[in-house]
Parts: sequence; structure tokens; C-alpha cells
Amino acid sequence: MDMEKVQYKKSDFYYDLPEERIAQTPVYPRDSSRLLVYDTKTKTVTDRVFRDLEEYLHEGDVLVINNTKVIPARMFATTKNGGRVEILLLKRHNINTWEVLMRPGKKGKIGVTMSISDELSFTVKDITDSGERVVEFHYDGVFEDIIDRVGVMPLPPYIKEKLTDRQRYNTVYSKVDGSAAAPTAGLHFTPELLSRLKEKGVEIAEVLLHVGLGTFRPVSEEIITDHKMHSEYYEVSEKTAEIVNRAKAEGRRVIAVGTTSVRTLESVADEKGMLRACSGNTEIFLYPPYKMKCVDGLVTNFHLPESTLIMLVACLTGREEILSVYKYAVEKEYRFFSFGDACLIL
Repeated sequence: MDMEKVQYKKSDFYYDLPEERIAQTPVYPRDSSRLLVYDTKTKTVTDRVFRDLEEYLHEGDVLVINNTKVIPARMFATTKNGGRVEILLLKRHNINTWEVLMRPGKKGKIGVTMSISDELSFTVKDITDSGERVVEFHYDGVFEDIIDRVGVMPLPPYIKEKLTDRQRYNTVYSKVDGSAAAPTAGLHFTPELLSRLKEKGVEIAEVLLHVGLGTFRPVSEEIITDHKMHSEYYEVSEKTAEIVNRAKAEGRRVIAVGTTSVRTLESVADEKGMLRACSGNTEIFLYPPYKMKCVDGLVTNFHLPESTLIMLVACLTGREEILSVYKYAVEKEYRFFSFGDACLIL
């Protein structure tokens, strides 16, 4: 069979997940979550704890992390005649203008102004081709301070429990405000674990990708190549490009933390896996038989059936193998999704 001509269906990435396997709350401490290690060469699975990650990373490895920070991006607004809408900040266009997901969308006609609080309102300026609204916010003061007061952390709909510690939905290395969802693979790291990795000689490199609809929007098309990704903003610094390029030139491993780091690296890398410092928007959609140009390994969580994320992970393992790994994880009662356990693929 010519793999280049395979047209995968969404259903080819389905697996059966009992609802009780979906983690509702984070574990404490962060690095006490479980870690499933999958060796792509020997096709073997090992059960560990996340803090054991340092045993699998070697001196000279480069660990690439996404330093985006989740903002309280979910807000509720009232129309002039008392209707209620929910908005989710997706992507900032300029200082006052954002692209947002609005529910119900039918209330978001161009020109309509809505109030979120006494200090924050917005006017709908445009509607994108995919139905998102472009809104201009009206306020006095600092926008980030205001949304910190009126916004809610945008937990995924499958998490029913209330999050008591807002910081638990951000990584310990989060820096740059702008995400509507967490790069969840990074939630397992503690400052102490990162310190031990550095002491061992593992280099830490940072990229930025603000997580929006591109990462978590479900695949609606049955043939996956018909799915269009929503664009997300990324940055790769000179320093990170230099660290990664030196490692690639010397034959050292580049291991991404999370699918968002993978998408950033693979968006920028040339055919030899070399990076250039740049920023922009990416709509990259990775699925088999795509071969990674830059990424040699991945730390990731367990992803939703039929999602673009499990399709991306399958690029490193193959479709049948990742479904086999997920079946094993279900049987061994690993915790799934955002607050769930981790998987290391090498």
C-alpha cells in the first residue's frame, strides 16, 4: 500500500474511552502524575511517574517548551435588550481588537454593542469566514487587569469540577499572556524537576504558541485532509533557533513538550530540521504519514478520540501503534486529557 496516498478518515483515529478515565482535577504535586513511556524503536511500553522523566533525557538533549500563559479568556456579556452571550478570546489583532468565539453566535451581528461589566464592553466589528466574531473592546485602564477581574479560566467542557487554584491551569514557566487553553503537557513540570534536568545537561529552549481554536477545535470533516486548522500566533526567538540548530547539527535530540511546541517547530523548520527566528500565524495540520523534520521525541498528554492532536502524535508512532498505546493506557487506568497523565514518546 502506498502510504502517501492513504486518505485517513476521522473515524480511523477513534478509540473507546470510559468517562471515568477523564481527569477532573489536577494532581499535587504536579510531577506525581503517571508517565507512560513508549519506545518507538522497540515498540515497548513502560509505566513510570512523571518525575522519572529525567531518567529518559540525556545530557545534550534539547527540551522545547511553550511559554504561553492562559488568560481568563471566558466572559459573559449582556445585550441591550437583556440577552446573554458567552465569549472566548481567541486571538488578539491589536491593542483593543480580538477575534472571539461567541455563543450564541446569532446575537453577534455586526455593529451590536454588548456589556460585560461596568468597566468593559465591546462592539462587533466583523464576522470571519468560519463564524468567529472580531470585536473591539471599550474600557478605561489596563485590559489585562480588567479581564483578570471579570474573566473566567476557560476549562474544557469535559471538566465538570470547579478549579480552585487558577494557576494550576498554567505551567510553572508560563510568561506571555494570550492563550485560551493550556499547553497541558507542560502542567506536569515543577521548578525542581526543571532544575534537575538542567543540572543533568539538558538544554531548555522556549517557543511561544498562543493556544486557540487551531489546537482544540474538533475535526468536523470525515476525510481528515478536508479539515482546516484555525490559525494561531507563534514566535521563535534567535536564542531558541540557535540552541535547536546547534543540537540538530551535532546529532542531538530535540524533544518537544506538547503538541503546540511540535506545531511551532515544524511550522518553522526547513527540510533539515533547522529553524529561523521568526513570528507569525500557523495553520499547520500534522497527520500520518508526515515525518517530523525537527522533533525527535515528545512529552504529551492523552488526547481526545478523533482530534487533530492524536493525529499529530501518530506522526511519531504510526496510527495503529498509537491506538494500541491508548488501549493499553485505558486498561491500565491512566487519567486522560487536560488534567490527566503524560506520555513520553522517544
